[in-house]
Amino acid sequence: MSLSNPSQLLLRNSELLTAKNPLLINLPEDGFIDAYFKLHNPSKISCFNTNFIDYQAVSAKHERSSTQSVQAIFAAEYQSKIYHDLVIIAFPKSKAELNFTLAMIVHCIDETTKVLLVGEKKGGIQSTPKLTEDIFAHCQKIDAARHCLWFAGLVKAEKLSIAFNLQDWFKKYQITVEGIELNIASLPGVFSQQKLDVGTALLLSNLPKEMAGKVLDFGCGAGVISCFIGKKFTETQLSLLDVSALALASAQESLALNGLSGHVFPSNSLSKVNEKYQHVVSNPPFHQGVKTHYQASEEFLAGINKQLNKQGDITIVANSFLRYQPIMQEHIGNTHVISKGQGFTIYQAQLSSK
Repeated sequence: MSLSNPSQLLLRNSELLTAKNPLLINLPEDGFIDAYFKLHNPSKISCFNTNFIDYQAVSAKHERSSTQSVQAIFAAEYQSKIYHDLVIIAFPKSKAELNFTLAMIVHCIDETTKVLLVGEKKGGIQSTPKLTEDIFAHCQKIDAARHCLWFAGLVKAEKLSIAFNLQDWFKKYQITVEGIELNIASLPGVFSQQKLDVGTALLLSNLPKEMAGKVLDFGCGAGVISCFIGKKFTETQLSLLDVSALALASAQESLALNGLSGHVFPSNSLSKVNEKYQHVVSNPPFHQGVKTHYQASEEFLAGINKQLNKQGDITIVANSFLRYQPIMQEHIGNTHVISKGQGFTIYQAQLSSK
């Protein structure tokens, strides 16, 4: 993989990256780690990713290396006893996630630790000075090139003593759908963090009339869909997957708030799906970072037939401009438009007997 534009921006100022124990947060595996080892030969590089795909890529390439010491971590929060003298953060797609990330690392840095933020301009990184004014003692623009910006800051000394508690960062709210009251918890950056989105509301009103057995919630986000199904259809067994560690932690918290249980797990599309299900439901994601991606959702729709029981069904909601119906028709079976409204379409298909 070729170096991304943010990584190229960092490496053209490589003299500013010297460190013994750097921490990389949500950087992709694009060759930057190899380049960093050649330039600075650090004792160890810690790579923390909340995206399961990026975590897998880092882990697969580096954790078995005999010449590099790389620790790959996938979790909702970073916990370490290592002191980091440099932290490099990929600017998050959600601005709300930035201060969450900065608060999360104060236990393993001090007031001399250089904290670098890098990202594409169209991702909103220009707002870094304003977003960090409460936590950074100093924030300086270091460089701009390849449609990217790079900022550096030092965390205020008084912020370093504030203990990070994940529970403090959940936004909790109540919604009522078809007379069923749900309690939802969501971390910064998780889809539909503070209210029920239009697409999911339409989906919940158009589920199968009866549901029992194993249910897979693909791209579960904060767990709204599964919580509704678990309360309305008590004979279901819930499985919830997402690529985001923040979403998975949110979904687990939402289940607990509603007195429900489920198997919550990370997966790159269907890579970690090993069971078969009677029902699959999804508001499939099609955005990743600042660019639009359809591949994961299309792979999911093309491959889900292998994970459906005989006569199993799938119900999804999608923006009406997305052409998911032909994919479902080809790979699953007869696909019907159940409902349309406010720019969204509900598709339902039952596995064809072959």
